[in-house]
Amino acid sequence: MYNAKSMIAEEFIDDAEILESLAYAEAHKNDRALIESLLEKAAEHKGLSHREAVVLLDCELEDLNERMYKLAKEIKLKFYGKRIVMFAPLYLSNYCINGCTYCPYHAKNKHINRKKLSQEDIIREVTALQDMGHKRLALETGEDPRNCPIEYVLESIRTIYSIKHKNGAIRRVNVNIAATTVENYRKLKEAGIGTYILFQETYHKKTYQELHPTGPKSNYAYHTEAMDRAMEGGIDDVGLGVLFGLNLYRYDFVGLLMHAEHLEAVHGVGPHTISVPRICPADDIDTNDFSNSISDDIFAKLVAVIRIAVPYTGMIISTRESVAVRKRVLELGISQISGGSRTSVGGYAEEEPEEENSAQFDISDRRTLDQVVNWLLTLGYIPSFCTACYREGRTGDRFMSLLKSGQIVNCCQPNALMTLKEYLEDYASPDTRAKGEALILQEAAQIPNPKVRETALRYLTDLEHGMRDFRF
Repeated sequence: MYNAKSMIAEEFIDDAEILESLAYAEAHKNDRALIESLLEKAAEHKGLSHREAVVLLDCELEDLNERMYKLAKEIKLKFYGKRIVMFAPLYLSNYCINGCTYCPYHAKNKHINRKKLSQEDIIREVTALQDMGHKRLALETGEDPRNCPIEYVLESIRTIYSIKHKNGAIRRVNVNIAATTVENYRKLKEAGIGTYILFQETYHKKTYQELHPTGPKSNYAYHTEAMDRAMEGGIDDVGLGVLFGLNLYRYDFVGLLMHAEHLEAVHGVGPHTISVPRICPADDIDTNDFSNSISDDIFAKLVAVIRIAVPYTGMIISTRESVAVRKRVLELGISQISGGSRTSVGGYAEEEPEEENSAQFDISDRRTLDQVVNWLLTLGYIPSFCTACYREGRTGDRFMSLLKSGQIVNCCQPNALMTLKEYLEDYASPDTRAKGEALILQEAAQIPNPKVRETALRYLTDLEHGMRDFRF
């Protein structure tokens, strides 16, 4: 039986409830009166239930779909403004004992180059990332308790935070590692991580088990219940995601929203982020082997409806998507993107030779961080390197309450501009710097609180004179 407050995976992600929701949406996908009422409800910016949201996803009425996209844009602008948070992944290790059929790290892959960064390697990699201008990293590893134990991850986090090179510093480390114990989540919290991210891949249990035939990840319940253990361990910012293309996208869309509803019902705060990766080629993985791949149009609609259904949640897209796709979904809901990324183990300090491939997936957007920042500025966005909320303790329900009240703009807008200013002063090309300075001048004048605006303008001047790391 479906129970959003249950701590049992098969009850808060109930197969019967998902199938009933899908049948309801199929029956009402051309119900104009219902869909109009859902759009009116969504326009209050308080979200929709999973069943309501899948009706919008299935809607075939083009004029209402256009209203839907317009609403997604309005919600994105209201809660996140023009800010786009920048980050980069850092792969520590690709040793893995799982048998995941969609990932080249699977244990049976004998020709991928297995690597693990030493602490000295990490210093070189992070120094290179700092020289690019990055302030926020997402740590990635395969699952291998012998080659990549929790102690190694914790040591790596300490190393990353300790590196201060010129004006560089990594101020937030998010972590995407395998499901683990409450005790280990407590250790990650004590190490000062930002968000704990774990992709479900698919919420369809039978498909999940077929895709994960061997290894610890094959335990559907243990994996699906990981976010509850993370929150029990004190991590109040967690990030969900599925890998669209592994299973029928409508099913996983509903499961994803049910998981978000579960976290809200049990812990009082939903996911801090939702990621929307699609399966793509990688080493011995051929996307033609997966029959559920989705088109760019469906992908854009997924992003828009997720933004409408969970308006307060950050949304992440990686460099696995093309420049054109990233541009399209930025305005529909995405609030965080990677730039200048490497999906190999290392590869920032020195590019990995092709014959030593250790990458988890192929990159579509191969531009440098500066090129991505320049592109965002040209599109009118504010590239943000801000980590202030995490360092000021504005996480979990404290962050969400500020976001829902609209007060977050008095923190996020000036912090975004000040971190952009740091980037322009220390790392930007001349063209990027000129575009950024013009945008800062324009946007700083629009900070709504007069006192905050005055202080921000003073800090921006101080940044020009060599001072760093101001935040509200």
